[in-house]
Amino acid sequence: MREEELIIYKEPVEGTILSDMVWLMDRYRSGDGRSRPLFYDCMHRLLELAAQHGFSGNLWHCYLTNLLVNNENSYSMACEMRGEVEGSINQLVLHDIAIYKDFFDFDFTEMMDVLKAPEFSVIVDYESPIRDSRIYSTKIRDRIGRLAEQLAACDSALEMKAVLTQFYLEYGVGKFGLHKAFRVVHTQDGARIEPIRNISHVQLDDLIGYEIPKKKLTDNTDAFVAGRKANNCLLFGDAGTGKSTSVKAIANEYYDKGLRIIELYRHQFQDLNDVIAQVKNRNYKFIIYMDDLSFEEFETEYKYLKAVIEGGLEKKPNNVLIYATSNRRHLIRENYEDKEGRREDMHASDTVQEKLSLVYRFGVTIFFCGPDKKQYEEIVKGLAARYGITMEEETLLAEAGKWELSHGGLSGRTAQQFIDYLRGTET
Repeated sequence: MREEELIIYKEPVEGTILSDMVWLMDRYRSGDGRSRPLFYDCMHRLLELAAQHGFSGNLWHCYLTNLLVNNENSYSMACEMRGEVEGSINQLVLHDIAIYKDFFDFDFTEMMDVLKAPEFSVIVDYESPIRDSRIYSTKIRDRIGRLAEQLAACDSALEMKAVLTQFYLEYGVGKFGLHKAFRVVHTQDGARIEPIRNISHVQLDDLIGYEIPKKKLTDNTDAFVAGRKANNCLLFGDAGTGKSTSVKAIANEYYDKGLRIIELYRHQFQDLNDVIAQVKNRNYKFIIYMDDLSFEEFETEYKYLKAVIEGGLEKKPNNVLIYATSNRRHLIRENYEDKEGRREDMHASDTVQEKLSLVYRFGVTIFFCGPDKKQYEEIVKGLAARYGITMEEETLLAEAGKWELSHGGLSGRTAQQFIDYLRGTET
């Protein structure tokens, strides 16, 4: 086997299973006493991989396929969202895929017999007791499983390359291709962008009402994913009105169009430039999402954010926007002294403008207003119908009124909590 001759797909990302299995393929007949224990150890690791990813079927093929869809190299990244590319790189990729085809086609029958390890037959026809994946969404997990079957059925390396390239076109490659949302972790080596494994499967239609705010949000996001001019976006308004839910919803609804969401907290502003540098050359659109963004008067981090958003020498890349949510329209706490000049500030108007300058960096501002009593009741009725609550309407609204008085007042969040309470008490 020729794994050391790989050129483009040189460094697998899933540990050492590949190198160990290839070592066994080359040496299992030698009588080396290490072969049998290593074979069983590889079985163990393939089973652990299956448990984490939710794979079933031929786990060896699933493992190889997982390597291919996660290998971020010059070819796979060129193909993401674009498909087939031209140039000499295709010859080198075909060389590597031919090696992978040997891995796919290897017959383990003799190895199982020589090493007296018939249990490997389970590995190549595995029924997983775990259907949930801790790594991928169900959709992506199932698609990787189908891709493994497709690659194994290919008659040539050229056919395998075409099938794999089509996957890159549809889903991309690596963490940015296979996941929709991410968080930032600060390390000694800089910012590390990690996938968020479980994101709420909420859709914009799940948010009852707020049609005008939702339309403004989708109009801006439509323009962004289509490559047209779009603006940074601030969603502000009362607590519990669906600001954060709306951002989660667009992460779900625009994933297939190449949109990815990176969540960044205020204390991570130091990593913002690093994050942008890591994503600016990818073929996806990235929204850097800042939830509950606001600053007290004495906090000055907003000046750094302001410069990064717009104002620094380096131009913000066209595939990055910033979406933020806040309960404050102007993000930074203001005092009457600022506007009336009652402090010892010679230029009070300059103080006001400085505090407003951050919000001016957001070209689109969307207001989410708390519902009045009637709107609250419409939300309650809509949620009750969605979840099959059969309570009489008059009783439902009366109980909803009692609930909001002791649970934070009129808001969509309060309505959802009330319905969740009713669902939890159903017998």
